Amino acid sequence: MSKSEVFNWMADVNISEVTPEQGLSSAQVEHQIQSGHKNTGEQSLTRSVKDIFRANIFTLFNLINVVLGALVFYTGSYKNLLFLGIAIFNTMIGIIQEIRSKRQVDKMVLLAEGKATVIRDGQPAEIYPEDLVLGDVLVLNRGDQIPVDGTVMQSRGMEVDESPITGESRTISKAVNDKLTSGTYLIGGSGKMLVTKVGAQTFVNHIADEAKKGGDTSSILINTINRIIKVLTYVIIPLGLILFVAKLLGGNNLDRAILGTVAAMIGMIPEGLVLLTSVTLAVSAMHLARKKTLVRDLPAIETLARVDVICLDKTGTITSGDLKFERAIPLMKDVTTAQLERILAGIAYGTGDTNETARAIKRAFSDPLLTPQTIVPFSSQRKWSGVEFGKDEQFVFGAPQFIFHQLSKSIQDQIQTYAKQGYRVLAIAKVDELDAEKPLENPQLLGLSLISDVIRPNAKNTFGYFKNQGVTIKVISGDDPTTVATIATNAGIENADKLIDMSTVPDDADFGKIVTENTVFGRVTPDQKKQLISALQAQKHTVAMTGDGVNDLLALRQADCGIAMASGSESTKSIADFVLINSNFDAMIDVLNEGRRVINNIERVASMYLIKTMYSVALAIIFVFLAMQYPFEPIQLTPITSLMVGIPAFFLALEANFSRITNQFMRQVLIISAPAAVCIVGYILVIELAGRFFGLPYEFTSTLCVLLTGAICWLALVLVSRPWNRLKLGLDLAVLAAFLAIIIFFNNIFSLVSFFDKDIWLYAIPLIATAYPLYIFMQGVIAAVLDRRERRRARRANK
Repeated sequence: MSKSEVFNWMADVNISEVTPEQGLSSAQVEHQIQSGHKNTGEQSLTRSVKDIFRANIFTLFNLINVVLGALVFYTGSYKNLLFLGIAIFNTMIGIIQEIRSKRQVDKMVLLAEGKATVIRDGQPAEIYPEDLVLGDVLVLNRGDQIPVDGTVMQSRGMEVDESPITGESRTISKAVNDKLTSGTYLIGGSGKMLVTKVGAQTFVNHIADEAKKGGDTSSILINTINRIIKVLTYVIIPLGLILFVAKLLGGNNLDRAILGTVAAMIGMIPEGLVLLTSVTLAVSAMHLARKKTLVRDLPAIETLARVDVICLDKTGTITSGDLKFERAIPLMKDVTTAQLERILAGIAYGTGDTNETARAIKRAFSDPLLTPQTIVPFSSQRKWSGVEFGKDEQFVFGAPQFIFHQLSKSIQDQIQTYAKQGYRVLAIAKVDELDAEKPLENPQLLGLSLISDVIRPNAKNTFGYFKNQGVTIKVISGDDPTTVATIATNAGIENADKLIDMSTVPDDADFGKIVTENTVFGRVTPDQKKQLISALQAQKHTVAMTGDGVNDLLALRQADCGIAMASGSESTKSIADFVLINSNFDAMIDVLNEGRRVINNIERVASMYLIKTMYSVALAIIFVFLAMQYPFEPIQLTPITSLMVGIPAFFLALEANFSRITNQFMRQVLIISAPAAVCIVGYILVIELAGRFFGLPYEFTSTLCVLLTGAICWLALVLVSRPWNRLKLGLDLAVLAAFLAIIIFFNNIFSLVSFFDKDIWLYAIPLIATAYPLYIFMQGVIAAVLDRRERRRARRANK
């Protein structure tokens, strides 16, 4: 789009010209805002309060509960409506916790959100991207994500990664009047752009942010629970209808058939499981936000807990990232230290680069006021930058291995010596021709530049923790591998002496072998970072990647979990799953622990909820074919559902539990839930047959069923509470005391016979006494069956 067309759009504010030096005036900005020509903010990471209420209230299980409540209301047995109170309480808890989490996360979003620099009234001003207006002059630097559509007004070697649009990672050079598209990244150079589209008109809004993010993070935990819910969705209603018809045809009156069917269907619904999964993730996001970590994708909390390899850059993770220029070392006759420093400063100021190295040089030297005629900004792919100041004054600055095809042995040894001392060693060279699209011609080494960095204070403790947790660390850096290995060794990273210079690796190399045999990877290009992570994933590793620069973009997209530093570029923050607000890698320990807490605790509570679901489904199927009343009324399940499952599950789901992930979710759940469900079904059948044989009344047998079901569920609770502490032991004893108090003092309310009826205990005590040994026996049987299935699956996979 031409500049004249843009001006026509803005004729209503009488703008005849916008210059890169002056930009818009305050009055013009205000008029654009009033005219609706203002940008929109990024889509919120959290749901609105209205959406939170809608999502928690209008669920399938709540609809089923309402229908079942209406049927119970029809029978006139109003006390059996108590299950609706529990459903309402669960829904309220879900809403309250998610709103609390939303508020905390939204605060972190503001801290993590980067600002755009615009020229207004002739002065640079920092604003949020949503405050951009049509006609603004936007200042762009390397690493910036382009927030809106526009055209180039000034270019200092601007190079853009348009892979979010084209799917190709090829760098595109941009000159004046070239188009710039929202969602793309500036990976080289700097400049200014004229904003020509904002809000819904921008490309990034048309594709719903796909430019930033491929797909949602995959969650094994959520996917497994969703599969369970999907199966139950197809089972509950048909099975309930079949049971209802069977009871009517079997001679039950309408009210009794309704109450039995409602009791069965309530038992099948694991509504608390769905609630606690979302609540636990939301609470984890809230905890991490308080620790200055922004979670951009909730399932990523779980993914990070499963990570067994973390790939990280040296700068900003092992080291502080505050680089310091140490000294320049001339290596050519007639070149003095002062001349070398002047060339260095001229390149840093001339290219306009804003990377860490350029900033370190600018802090050390003032601008020599050399006039650049041609500039080539730094590129992660090239690994060098350059400036032409005049005839025979063409200089480049960057990684020696990328500037020179071959160096003398004495120079290589000198570079290695400095690298082993932990310095970043860069070369200053003179060339015959400076062209970003061509190989460097006849580079002549003028000297070396030494840059130092500082290891983070807590780096050793952090890496020691990950080592103890079985997490492997891989260091992938653009710096010299010897420098990186020295720093990694000093930081306590295991096997840091296994290093490789990736500039010597051909494109068709075996990256799987390379990534297995080495820990430190130096002189890595952005494409190679992505290939190394892909090779780890091909070996069935779950990989996290940390980064803060545009050279990390491809790797962050490829990794299972991306972590960005808030001090890094906007482009990396926009695609990362986590943003470390304080740019402190130590916070990764908190993120890992939160993920483990979520998985381990949901594994616990899932087994408790599925006990109820499994025995309810089994009993519903069995009692379709038995000419007996269903063994429970809805209200009789309330003490079991609330005391043995709901209340303890809520506390256990939020408890600290940082043990390693076993990646055996279904096995761990079934080891607890399946034996308990089998025992409950067995005991209920024995009680019902005994009741038929001895002529026991329904209230008597249903009370026995409640006692045995409660006892077995309590045993399961005790098992999932391991390892015990004072809190969990107190919780287990408290719910048992409350259960007994209901039987003793409130038996009439819950349709149970009196606690003091000695005949109940003549049956109950022998049955309860056999519950624990039977439960343990069934647990051994089911564990053996699951192990045998796992061995068969492993044999098939190895064939």
